[in-house]
Amino acid sequence: QVQLVESGGGLVEPGGSLRLSCAASGFTLDNYPVAWFRQAPGKEREGISCTSSSDGMSYYSDIVKGRFTISRDNAENTVYLQMNSLKPEDTAVYYCATSRRRVGCLGATTEDDYEYWGQGTQVTVSS
Repeated sequence: QVQLVESGGGLVEPGGSLRLSCAASGFTLDNYPVAWFRQAPGKEREGISCTSSSDGMSYYSDIVKGRFTISRDNAENTVYLQMNSLKPEDTAVYYCATSRRRVGCLGATTEDDYEYWGQGTQVTVSS
């Protein structure tokens, strides 16, 4: 059974940092794209970052580029999202997702391209 478990969310002041983790079991993340999405209250879920081993590339939405960094530890079968310079508008539930297709991130650009999802972790940025 494939399971993704996010952790690392919490309450942080504006300008602070958090590191989210996405740990997988029942599935090896290497060679598959792994993406982070987020959903703020009253808004649609949006993709913010993706990493794929197949092409060694990482991608970021303009909203988080320069502040967030995605990385993976294949030995731990975990993908991370380091979030720096957090803003109140970053408040959302953050989800990781992966696809069972061996494609790069450019081949998995929408939610429908990802079959496996975690349960989400809440990030709240507030003073």
